Amino acid sequence: MDDNRSKGAARQIKGSAKELAGKLTGNTSKEIAGKIEKNIGKAQRNIGEAADEVRNTKKVPHTKDD
Repeated sequence: MDDNRSKGAARQIKGSAKELAGKLTGNTSKEIAGKIEKNIGKAQRNIGEAADEVRNTKKVPHTKDD
C-alpha cells in the first residue's frame, strides 16, 4: 500500500476533527482550516490509491491481444 494512502486518510481524520471543533466552538477559521486539511488528505489518499492501481497494473502479465 502506498504511503500517501495511509497518510492521506490520517490527515482527513485530523481535518474532520479540527472542522468539528471549529463548528462546536464557533471558531470559523478553525472550521475552515479543518475543511482544507480534510480535502488535502482526501487528495493525498486518492494519489496513493492511484499509485497502488498503477503498481498493480504493472504486475498483470500482458498477452499478445493487449
